[in-house]
Amino acid sequence: MTDASSIRLPADAFRDGTPLASSPLVRNGRESKAAQSSRGWDMAGLRRIGRRAADYLQSASPRNTKSRIASAARWALAVAACLWLSLCTAIGPLYWNNQGLAQFSWVNAAFGVLAFAIYMTLITALVRFGRGERLSAVLSDALPGMLAGRFTPPGWLIRVARTKPSQAAAKAMRAAGRMLINGTDRWWKIAVILLVVWLWVPVTLLSAFGADIRSQIREFSWAYNQWTGLNQPYIGFFSFVPMDIYPTAHYLWPMHATYLTDQHNIVLTVLYGTAAAISRALTGSNDWGLVALSAGQFLFAVFCCASAMNRFLNLPWLQLREGRQSPAASLPERFRPRDLTHPEYGMEAVAVRAGSQSSMDSQFRFSTDSRRNTKSQHSADAGADARALTSAGAGVRAAMLLFFLCCPLVLFATISLTKSPVFAFAFAWWFGAGYELHMTSGHHEAKRRGQSPARPRKRTLAALAISTIIMLVSAKYAWYILALEIVLLLIADRRRWRTYTVALILPVLAVHGALTFLTASGSVISGDPIESRGIQLQQIARVANLDPASIPKQARDELAPVFNLDQMADAYFQQDADPVKSSGIQSKKVSYRWRTVTKADMAAFDRAWLTIVKANPRVALDAFFAKCFGYFDVADQPYVAMDYYLTSDYVTQWSTWIRFWQPGWRQSVAQNARAWGSIPVLGWVTHGNLYVILTLLIGAAEVVLRRWRTLVWHMPLLLLMGVMITAPANNFERHMLPVSFVFGFLALTFWRESRQGTRQPSPLPLRARSAKLEA
Repeated sequence: MTDASSIRLPADAFRDGTPLASSPLVRNGRESKAAQSSRGWDMAGLRRIGRRAADYLQSASPRNTKSRIASAARWALAVAACLWLSLCTAIGPLYWNNQGLAQFSWVNAAFGVLAFAIYMTLITALVRFGRGERLSAVLSDALPGMLAGRFTPPGWLIRVARTKPSQAAAKAMRAAGRMLINGTDRWWKIAVILLVVWLWVPVTLLSAFGADIRSQIREFSWAYNQWTGLNQPYIGFFSFVPMDIYPTAHYLWPMHATYLTDQHNIVLTVLYGTAAAISRALTGSNDWGLVALSAGQFLFAVFCCASAMNRFLNLPWLQLREGRQSPAASLPERFRPRDLTHPEYGMEAVAVRAGSQSSMDSQFRFSTDSRRNTKSQHSADAGADARALTSAGAGVRAAMLLFFLCCPLVLFATISLTKSPVFAFAFAWWFGAGYELHMTSGHHEAKRRGQSPARPRKRTLAALAISTIIMLVSAKYAWYILALEIVLLLIADRRRWRTYTVALILPVLAVHGALTFLTASGSVISGDPIESRGIQLQQIARVANLDPASIPKQARDELAPVFNLDQMADAYFQQDADPVKSSGIQSKKVSYRWRTVTKADMAAFDRAWLTIVKANPRVALDAFFAKCFGYFDVADQPYVAMDYYLTSDYVTQWSTWIRFWQPGWRQSVAQNARAWGSIPVLGWVTHGNLYVILTLLIGAAEVVLRRWRTLVWHMPLLLLMGVMITAPANNFERHMLPVSFVFGFLALTFWRESRQGTRQPSPLPLRARSAKLEA
């Protein structure tokens, strides 16, 4: 195989990059044009060309054809992610002005090209960082030489750094870092911090809610009356019961009167309805029950966030040699070489207890053993134990606390009574438990190395099971996410099938099986399948609104029993599909014929929709993009932000006494949150779509880096993006809460797994690398 060492220059051609006088490039004491053009070439540059040629020849060998194809496929996925994000950014201004793809111009194309360049640059930088390349390796080798000496700090800066105030400030910063680490080295300490700093939210705002909880309370009240002997039959064609609000098609109603539905998840409906019923019995209004529910959700949020932060920041499953768990291992005070065979790679911090020399020795042995296979070290599956050696530093802890303590997404979600915050906080808890399982998945390999393996704690298995149950009872789409996750986990980590059976499979079967039984027995009315057809409804309605003549007669006839096309066209709103499907109280447009539609009528719906899309694909694409682009356009303002629940009419006008509790402060908090969110760039951190975009970029980088087992645990984040696309509304912020809450944990995981790459030698051939060091 050709390498850089086989590429030689004539001994008398160059010396230190300067042509010799005896060179044919020098004639009569003057440099020829060829000499002038070659002046910039030196030995290092020619060696670099040789290395690139050697790498090319090696990659062109037949045995690497499959790896090249696989690499191209992985990069194709990354490019596809960038194209999707750049497209959403480019078309955003069109839909802000109620336009469509027909008005796409060179300005939109410029936005798209710029966005693609930015996103592709970010993914490339993430991949290079994940492979262990430093900034100096990303830049050209010639650039540091061209700028030699220009990075030296000026003399005045050095003198300022040596002054007593500067040294005192540096000492204070180090002390603050130690205090921060010591103050967050247990989950209960983190919980106390969250509880104290967040306390103003439930005390001054009490509760936040919208229309959903009122419908759930009404459902439970009707069902409770039925249970206690009050006869409430379905009272005729023109009656209006809670199921007509969503609405739920009458063909789904049981023959005997039933008023509980799974529209907003039956468990939450019963919980909210019970709290409101007790409140009415004791105080005469629902308000005390709503405040109690918000307080309970607030405490649940504190626990979930503290638990997740503790697992990611402190790695509490690590066992010290003394036999006691080390929640944070304190501030790292020991260091070890990154590679014993290459001292030039520097040192790294290791969190060990003072005097634990055996622990240090075992870590040294692992550092040596883990470098025997250079190729496998770029994989996320290798070195899981090494990635879990140190807890997070003060900077990471400060950034994590700053997000959870200040971001309006988190603050308002703690008291907002709707299903999405409950699911999001449970998902953060589940994500932390999954991280512990992921980081201890290599304990079998640790046994073979003769090390003491780190096993997941029993409490973690219980946390995974309980959080799974809460996710299932709070959001219906959790069933699909968990089902796919179970399959992937059994494929990627089949040795732990017993663990996944107890912590995932049994809870999923229990909850989903119980709900299926209740629905089949007629005790609960299942949700209307029209809820999951938001994209189709918007496409049909937009075509009916903008180009009704293009709808074929056959499609009109097939849709007639299900929808009134004229009402659909009139009710169409590009941001939200709820008006099209007739959600709301009595004074609403009846586009969806939920009272008369049958299951047989619904069978022709998909065929009619496909016919309409084929007849007018451009308008159909407009409807699709207009309904979901905001989730992936960082500049798009939310259609419904989390501050909506603070100042909704249901709180400020229709509550009994909550509306009189600090009304001016409530409005001020919501207005300040909106003002912050409307600031360009600086306000992006308050919106969920920023974290959705960054999560997608990190996921694409993980695909390129082949971190397959890590991707298995991160796959629910991609599925949640699919939920956003199929949700009824565009850029509805509560759908982005789960991704937003765990983004910091995702970034920390990527950084930790990339540290393994930063300890790697340069991927250059050994002899070429030695020549470079010698030069």
